[in-house]
This record gives sequence, structure tokens and C-alpha cells, in this order.
Amino acid sequence: MNSPDFPGQASATHASEAAPLSQKPRIAFFHLGDVPIANMTMVGVLQRAFPEAQLVRIDVKDRIKQNKRVILINLLFMLKEYWKKLLLRQRRLWNCFFTTPYLFKHIKKLAAQIADENDLAFTFQMQSLFDASVPGTPHFVYTDHTFLVNLTYPHFDRSTLPTPKWLALEKSVYANATMTFVRSSHVLRSLIEQYGCPPERAACVYAGSNTTVDDSIPTRHDLGRKNILFVGIDWERKGGPELIQAFKRVLAHHPSATLTIVGCQPECDLPNCEVVGLVPVDEVGRYYRDASIFCLPTKVEPFGIVFVEALHYGLPIVATQIGALPDLVSERNGRLVPPGEVDALATALIELLSDPEALALFGEESRRLALERYNWESVGRRMRQEISHCFDFASP
Repeated sequence: MNSPDFPGQASATHASEAAPLSQKPRIAFFHLGDVPIANMTMVGVLQRAFPEAQLVRIDVKDRIKQNKRVILINLLFMLKEYWKKLLLRQRRLWNCFFTTPYLFKHIKKLAAQIADENDLAFTFQMQSLFDASVPGTPHFVYTDHTFLVNLTYPHFDRSTLPTPKWLALEKSVYANATMTFVRSSHVLRSLIEQYGCPPERAACVYAGSNTTVDDSIPTRHDLGRKNILFVGIDWERKGGPELIQAFKRVLAHHPSATLTIVGCQPECDLPNCEVVGLVPVDEVGRYYRDASIFCLPTKVEPFGIVFVEALHYGLPIVATQIGALPDLVSERNGRLVPPGEVDALATALIELLSDPEALALFGEESRRLALERYNWESVGRRMRQEISHCFDFASP
């Protein structure tokens, strides 16, 4: 799938395309497929942040799919490393396939080949499931997680971690990077404290929304509707059962309150509860616009892009005190509660629904955060500033 061109910006090309006769510095952008959405969003972010450069896209996942020999050999390595975890369903097949030493080394060779074929200003990769660094070429990583940061979550199952061999390889990704960009302060702390990354080689640049929101038009909510919105696919991990229990108590104090569940389809026989299920990304906006409060009491959360979407729609937020959420939610725009504690969750929702004036002020603060910090233009500016401090990218 070709990435879109942006008016006035350098277009993105695939590494397999013939290199044009151009004096523009070249940036090699490595990613694993077109999903998550941020993989393709970052194409535009880099193009707009570095308009004087040409972006060369390398879809690592697509390259692997084209090489049956690599797939077969890696399957053998995967079974050797993870057969027990697969048998016990402690890890998913996809995650195991992309966390083997064999595939890690194969992708390193691919990156070296790309560097040989292109005169690169620098290389840039999404996430830390591989290492596209090449000696002598500045390299940057943008990730929303580390594996070891999961150990900070009280409900995390340690048996789902990859092998010690892989964790050592993950550490080498950050060691080889000129700088690692992250979306949140808790992952920044993980890099420094759990992986020994020098503070000057890591930077928090945050992230933008997956949905398109016209930030020039303020979103106005009918707070009197008392509509609580949940958006998530993994019902259990996102704290859905706890929200249902809390909503029962909310109804005792606010009989007209409603709960809208988007993204998954749990069984729910509560009154005033609408289960929507999966909807296209471009249709999610209407549910945010109809909401009074966004609530996702998640138990494990690398970042949580839906919280960013809630900020852009000017919603008060009730969430849990884990991961990146203290960056996104404070006493100025919502409430944070301990994960898994139904009483605290119900109390927070009841109190906020009882105070429409506070909800309005919280919504304004959420929108301010979105405009100031959680948008892709800000992310691009921060990245360019940090990269400019590392080297003169204009001269490959």
C-alpha cells in the first residue's frame, strides 16, 4: 500500500523503487506493516517535519512475507523458543514470531542492505521489535512501550514476557539508537531505570490521535445527558467488567445516566447501557461528541491512544493510575483511581456526574492538553528539534 503524498512535502517511496536523481537527503523509515495506524501516520509526520528530505519506506513485515525460506526457518526458531508459552496460551503466535533471535538478525542484515543501496541521512523505526540501526548512520526509535515496563502493572502476568535472550536483544535496540523517542514519561523512566539508557539519549515526545478531529472547532457536549463512554476492544484488560459493576452504583445516584460501549460486545443486561461493538475509525467521533465523560479503567496500558482522542473531543476522563495515564489525566481534567477498585471508580463517576460545572472545566483542560501536547504536529516538531541536536541531518 502506497503512503499518501502531502502537498508541499517530499513524497515517500519504497526502498524497492528506483532511486531518483536528487540532492535531497534520504531518511529510511522502517515499520512492521500498516497496522497500527500510527505506522502510516508517522509517514506524514516525518515528511512534514523534514520537508527538505526524501522518505524511503521499508515495510519489514512485507519483506519477510516475500521470503518463504525466512518464514520457515523462523517458525522453527519460534517453536524452539516459545513452544511451552504457546501451548499454555501465555503468548500470541504473532508476538512469538517477531521476537526470535533469528528474525532479529535477519532484519539487521536487511537494514544494512538498505543502507548500502541508499545514501542515508538517518534511519528511523517504529517500535522496538527489531533493530534497523547501521554503524555510522544516526538511528532513531519511536516506541510506546518496553517489555519490562509491564512489570510495573499490578495485574501483569510475568509468564507472558519473552525469553531472556529476546530481552537482551531489546536492550541492544536502545543501546544502538542515537535517541529513542517515547510517548510517555513512564516508558521514559523504564528506558533509563530498567534498560540503562542514558537520559540524554531518550526523549518523551508524546503522540497524536488516530482519528481526524478539527481542532479549530470546539466540541460542545450536552453534559446533562450524563453519558459515560467506553472505547476499547480487549474488554477484560481494559477494565470493562469493573466499569459494569461501578455503573450499577452510578445508576442508584443518577438514574438517567447512560453507558455506551464501543469496540467490543460484552453481554450486558443493565438498563441505560448500549453495546455498539466495532465501528470504523472514521465513525468513532460521533460517540465521543455524544459523551459527557470518557471512562476506561484499564489494568495494563502501554499508552492508550483512545485517551488522546478523548482529549481532542474535550472530554473529562476517569481512568486508572497506571502507565501513561498520569501524563494524560490529572485532577484538572478528570480522576485517576487504582486499577481494579470498583468502589473508587464508582465514586469518581458519581462525583463528576453531580458537578456539571466541573465537567465543563475539565473538558476545557483536556482540549488544552490536546492542542498543546497530544497532536502529531507537536510530535514532529519535538522530533525535529531533538534530531537537530544530534547531528546535521541536512548533509547525508
